[in-house]
Amino acid sequence: MIQFIVSILLFFVLFFGIGFILNMLLRSTWVMSFVYPIVVCFIVDDFPFSTYFLDTGKAFSTLWHRITILTPVDITILSAGFVGTIVAGFVIRWLRKQGYQMF
Repeated sequence: MIQFIVSILLFFVLFFGIGFILNMLLRSTWVMSFVYPIVVCFIVDDFPFSTYFLDTGKAFSTLWHRITILTPVDITILSAGFVGTIVAGFVIRWLRKQGYQMF
């Protein structure tokens, strides 16, 4: 149970930080929120990236199968990362509204 809570916090903080930095550098508020599903695909799959280009049908069907068999614990942890990217976007918007300019 402790590992579950720590994993949720870790994914939230990790993707909040990555999202915040990307939003700050690229000046686009929701970049990481759109990139996050691709990151989840890399976390879930277990084959090289080139498989998506060399054997597209098999790669996506395997990926879909692996996503559908995720446990609720895995879904919760991955969702915490997505929530972190969304919160980073709102924080960046709030900071810009308050007059802070990053880079």
